[in-house]
Amino acid sequence: MASYNKVILIGNLTRDPELRYSAKGTAIAKIGVAVNRRWRNEAGEWQEETTFVDVDAFGRQAETIGQYLKKGRPIMIEGRLRLDQWEDKNSGQKRSRLGVVLETFQFMDSGRGGGDSDGGNAPSTSSSPSSSGRVSQAPPSQDDPDALPSEDDVPF
Repeated sequence: MASYNKVILIGNLTRDPELRYSAKGTAIAKIGVAVNRRWRNEAGEWQEETTFVDVDAFGRQAETIGQYLKKGRPIMIEGRLRLDQWEDKNSGQKRSRLGVVLETFQFMDSGRGGGDSDGGNAPSTSSSPSSSGRVSQAPPSQDDPDALPSEDDVPF
């Protein structure tokens, strides 16, 4: 049976990124993203719900997120679902949490406005789209075994 694990989210950061480094020196950023859904109910009234998602980023992407993003900033995330399971130290009960591992991301604004306190120093996303139509995407991590080689590394 085939499997496919892909998540695409657009939302706002619920807190400033938490940037740490592993014992091997790999950057790890933990972020929270709020994704809103708005619809009309049967009575024609607008309803809204917010889903909060925990996202983990690694490598250079984690460093970029830690440097440029702050609470309230919009972001588009592509990644995969991951189920974390552990045993609670206090109660001994098994616990689990469904989260997202970031594979790529895009800044959704230029950093000039709402919820931003870095004075607009974040890179602009409206100036140079790549050939795929993506605007500002961090490069793949060198620690990522699935990363594609650069054109200079292709043997033909």
